Amino acid sequence: MKDKIAAIKKTWQIIRTMPKVDINLHLEKCENNHPFFKRITQEFYQEATRRHRKLPLIRQMEYGVALFLLDNNPETHLKAIESSARRNFKKALRNGYYFKKINFNDYLDDIWDIRRSTKVRQGEMPEDFIKNKPSPRTDPESLTNSHDYAYFGVFNKEDKLVAYSGCFIAGELCMIEHIYGHSDYQRDGVVPMLIISTAQHVVEHYPLVKVYSYGTFLGANPSMQRFKKKFRLLPHKVKWHLSA
Repeated sequence: MKDKIAAIKKTWQIIRTMPKVDINLHLEKCENNHPFFKRITQEFYQEATRRHRKLPLIRQMEYGVALFLLDNNPETHLKAIESSARRNFKKALRNGYYFKKINFNDYLDDIWDIRRSTKVRQGEMPEDFIKNKPSPRTDPESLTNSHDYAYFGVFNKEDKLVAYSGCFIAGELCMIEHIYGHSDYQRDGVVPMLIISTAQHVVEHYPLVKVYSYGTFLGANPSMQRFKKKFRLLPHKVKWHLSA
């Protein structure tokens, strides 16, 4: 009972002190893009602003969104993160790993290998996620730099994909929606390289983005909260805007 009370007090303290931020998804800039991007932007906004399942007085993604505020300097995020994350990033560089934006369908075998490399991540993985080879994506390529659904990867010296992520990009937001690293290469810092390099890439190629996010902070377990804190993805109160 004492632990539960302490956890509630800690959560309340976080809520009281979290910074506020406005995020504009700039739906109006989808007009010159494939209709797919208008649709997924509207779906994200509807999900983010609908009533919370357990706390109907607030919105689903209103309190505790884990994010870092970017500027036009690609090094800002790298300089802000904890020193242990920077050391892991430099370790990956020393060991010859490299980062690039990828086409998901070009690396289906490597992606499947990453998924099968461990049955437990932040909890046990679904059996079909591990046993079934991923299907090719049919999403269209974005025609603009204001909206995208982008995949990024980290490769070893043998050009094998060892970590990958999928990111939803809409106006001012870049949100990591999923991220996976091969368990055999985790100690080499491949996931930190992926997170840090993605932030750098976004600043350089998506000029509207000012918010780098990875889901929510308050709903995460303690180990995931510690992981997000390491990369300065900290809880904020968000007011979402669909258009300018």
